[in-house]
Order: sequence, then C-alpha cells, then structure tokens
Amino acid sequence: MIRIAAVGDIHLGTDSRGSFAPCLAGIGDLADVLLVAGDLTQHGRVSEAEVAAGELATSEIPVIAVLGNHDHHSDQADEVAAVLGQAGVEVLEGSVALVRAGGCCLGVAGVKGFGGGFAGASGSDFGEPQMKAFVRHTKEVSAGLRAALEGLECDVRVALTHYAPVPDTLAGERPEIFPFLGSYHLAEAVDAGGAQLALHGHAHGGTEKGRTAGGVPVRNVARPVIGKAFALYEVSARLDPAAAVPASV
Repeated sequence: MIRIAAVGDIHLGTDSRGSFAPCLAGIGDLADVLLVAGDLTQHGRVSEAEVAAGELATSEIPVIAVLGNHDHHSDQADEVAAVLGQAGVEVLEGSVALVRAGGCCLGVAGVKGFGGGFAGASGSDFGEPQMKAFVRHTKEVSAGLRAALEGLECDVRVALTHYAPVPDTLAGERPEIFPFLGSYHLAEAVDAGGAQLALHGHAHGGTEKGRTAGGVPVRNVARPVIGKAFALYEVSARLDPAAAVPASV
C-alpha cells in the first residue's frame, strides 16, 4: 500500500511566501509522496517559481509535479522547472519518477497534457494549420504519457497531468469550455499504459471523481475542488492487471 497526497492549482505568486509551507507540516505522517498537478505559479514567472520552490522544499516527503498552463504563460517553463528542480521538486514532462514506500514501488508518469475535447465533441487534425497543430499537440503529449507509463517497472502506476483525461471530473464547469480543459487522448493513454490512478487539476469548478472507459479512477485534485491543502489516496500493488483499484482511491 502506498499513500499519495495530491493537489493542483496552488497558484503561488510573489506575495504567497509562507502561505503553503505550513499546510505541509506533518505531511510525512499522512503520505509517502506529494504529487502536484500543475499550476504551481500564477503567471509562470521565475520569481513565482522561487516562491513555490521555497514552499514545497519544506515537504518531508518526495514532491513530484507537472507544470500547468499558468506555469507556461510567461514562456519561462524551462526556467520554472529548473528552479523547482533545484529545490528537490521532480518535474515531469513525458518522463517518470519512482518512489519506494509502503513495501512497494510507485511509478509516476507525467505530462502537462492539453485540450481537444471528448468523444462526440472533440477537435480533429483537419483543416487550418492552427487547428491541426492544436490537436496534434494533444496527440503528441498523450503519446508521451502512454510511452512513459508503459516503460515503468513498478508495482503501482499513476498518471499525473494538468489537463483532464475524462469529462466526468469537469462536471460543474461550462460544457462549452470542456475542449479547453482536457482530451480523451489522455484517457486512452491512461488505459493503454496500465495506470491504476490518474490525477489532474486545471478545472477549478469541476468535480473530484471520475473514471476512464477502461475503469481507471480519475481524480481532479485542483485545490478549489478538493477544498484543502491536499487530498489523500491509498493504492495497493495490483497482482491481476484486470483487477479494480481499491476503493480507498
């Protein structure tokens, strides 16, 4: 059994110093790893990343993150990731991280993800170059997630994204903006890659719980959704690949 603390959309700015670190006090008694589902900053500035890094560096357990759209806003995503990395936060983009705890090995595969929509209401890579580029980017990052998941050698696989893989966890948001909040290509990657849990953020007005077509639990851990510093989930090693994930997720 491995214990996961997860949150997204903490949106720390230069005026947020000292606001999140206190929330992490004692987290080691509750969880084995902290996963952050993007939007660590307000506008993706290095100065904001320095604040986020300082807050997360106080964590007693490993911190693994993906960036979100806010973290890309100032075109300094690489610099933001580097600042976080220097503080010990492992930032994933088409890559993986391993954590050993609770007698098992957790593998986390992460990408930011992108929009595109869901079955019956999605974009396609046809027509104008801009539209083709939009959808192809979604397909590319989703393929990266699948490859990362499939390459993991571990007991438990978790997919970490910023954008949503299913529409279930968007319930509460305006349906018109669903195509900008996530994509079914991410869900296909989650299922094909054998994940046991998918975590995302981005949809502040959404719903916590959902599920992929393949039965993988999906959790929207955007801070406005969970209403606390982080949500807690427990996942057991799965001996039978077809078995369901424990209800504690």
